[in-house]
Amino acid sequence: MKIGFIGTGVMGTGIINNLLKHHHQVFVYNRTKAHAQEVIDHGAIWVDSPAQLTTQAPIVITMVGFPQDVKEIYFGENGIFTTLKADQLVVDMTTSSPTLAEEIGHRAEEIGALALDAPVSGGDIGAKNATLTVMAGGHQEAFKKMEPLFPEISQAANYFGDFGTGQHAKMANQIMIAGTMTGLTEMLVYAKAANLDLQKVLDTVSHGSADNWSLDNYVPRILKNDYTPGFFAKHFLKDLNITLTEAKRMHIDLPATRLATQLYDNLVNAQGLGDDGTQALIKLWWK
Repeated sequence: MKIGFIGTGVMGTGIINNLLKHHHQVFVYNRTKAHAQEVIDHGAIWVDSPAQLTTQAPIVITMVGFPQDVKEIYFGENGIFTTLKADQLVVDMTTSSPTLAEEIGHRAEEIGALALDAPVSGGDIGAKNATLTVMAGGHQEAFKKMEPLFPEISQAANYFGDFGTGQHAKMANQIMIAGTMTGLTEMLVYAKAANLDLQKVLDTVSHGSADNWSLDNYVPRILKNDYTPGFFAKHFLKDLNITLTEAKRMHIDLPATRLATQLYDNLVNAQGLGDDGTQALIKLWWK
């Protein structure tokens, strides 16, 4: 199958490599071509713009950094919508704004095309090992068309309803992740202050009721002083800000998520560590 893919970051690279392993012909575009070299070396075909890429494949998948990047890729001068045709399918796997997902979906409808917002959870490991979880909203027909592909890049894919519901599901996921990240950070801060063996603490907690994915995947990295991004801190802050915006729109208060957002804002904007992984939150305590 011919597939277009825009975005060759940490997550996109893993997904593209898995699509290539399943013998799909994958056309790729990224704002910086050098960042696409790994997938090009594995057989992906480079194109020079989102508009050109959209002419090459019936399915176009996007996975970029921020909502403003998504908007430019779809609605920009050389964007997807300048060449998208009826019966094509666009799938935005970026964690982005539910409102923007609705705009993309309705514009695709005007053209006669199908659209899906399908953000994922699972980090770099999930992208590499095809164990992501997909949360989808949009045309149900679009979801059905993607069902043969989802097992090649993920372990689960769930459909939630109309445009934007996939993004709302991802915001719910990020609320939970915020709690686990602050929890594991304060656990380590406390254990270190109490002069406990941190590896023994990890071994103990990970075999009890406090075990969770973030603990299992990020604490070992912290103990090795490894802050390379499985998921960029700056992108997590973006997600949390979207969550709070949507919560305000729905007239709900999320105090714990608001505090996590303040901590990550400190890490990213005050400390300048946005290109570290989310586990770098510990650096607010450990210099």
